[in-house]
Amino acid sequence: MVQLILGNMGMLGGGVNALRGHSNIQGITDMGLLCQNLPGYLKLPNDKDVDLAAHIANHTPAALRPGQTNYWHNYSKFFVSLMKSFWGNKATAANNFGYDWMPKWDEQYDVLRYFQMMHEGQVNGYIVQGFNLLASLPNKAKISESLSKLKYLVVMDPLAVETATFWRNKKLFNEVDSANIMTEVFRLPTGCFAEEEGTIVNSGRWMQWHWKGAASPGEAISDGEIWSGILKELKALYAKEGGALPEAVDAIDWQYVNSNNPSAPEVAKQLNGIDLATGKQLSSFGELKDDGSTACGCWIYTGSWTEAGNQMANRDNSDPSGKGITPGWSFAWPANRRVLYNRASADVNGKLGTKTAY
Repeated sequence: MVQLILGNMGMLGGGVNALRGHSNIQGITDMGLLCQNLPGYLKLPNDKDVDLAAHIANHTPAALRPGQTNYWHNYSKFFVSLMKSFWGNKATAANNFGYDWMPKWDEQYDVLRYFQMMHEGQVNGYIVQGFNLLASLPNKAKISESLSKLKYLVVMDPLAVETATFWRNKKLFNEVDSANIMTEVFRLPTGCFAEEEGTIVNSGRWMQWHWKGAASPGEAISDGEIWSGILKELKALYAKEGGALPEAVDAIDWQYVNSNNPSAPEVAKQLNGIDLATGKQLSSFGELKDDGSTACGCWIYTGSWTEAGNQMANRDNSDPSGKGITPGWSFAWPANRRVLYNRASADVNGKLGTKTAY
């Protein structure tokens, strides 16, 4: 608000750069961190989205005036391509591209709501991945009490964080009655960022590829390998015992070269998107379609790994414009755009960078 009042939004060198407490907060939000989001800020279906047509209609913005430009009008292309990425060949037009397999929410189940449910004894088990709940959420005592009411807790983290040892009495720091805590805790040690290759996305939306620096110590393995093992066991159990909506689990497409441990480049290519008819990587989100002929794990990342290779690994820091944009360094979503403007950044004639726009 202050920057808007000062007229600095949309000005060269102006705007706002959020300083986050973690190097990849932008990236994890892009990938669907928020409880009502899917990757690429698509919407997780709710109870009112009774079928695919209703979901598309409810979340595709209507033009407010003739000729209005809004790329979210292409929502159906992003969503159907995501479904093809989830379900592969089992997502077809005949079954609405697997839409009925998607979970539908009735109310907002954010982390605070979920811990309230846990505190009331409505949750049996919980999986925590790379998140130290006990040191991050408000009301530490209530969080500890909630975890104590679980039957089991799974913690995926490279370190023995406080959440993994919430049951251990530590005078002054964590005063609990360990003998009365029945929660069974499973620690699954993962590698840290320097022990695997992949991307980190900063607040400028730069997707910067990093390379593996060292092997993980001891029993630690990658998050991808852990999730692959869990999925494999779940598929086997559903095939043997059935259960509620087994089709959704069975349909999950996991056809990686090594299905037990998908490689970072292979996952990155899937997130970028592929033309299913030609098998080629897409170069722009403008190529996505809603007829089932494209698959894309995160539409805003399209262009990050094209037929020309890994654009996130680019390291050309030249600045031909002289404006500090360096377009040859990494990849910025969407479409390698380094600066995002909005209509409020321009005057009535569309001219950018004038204080009179405000």
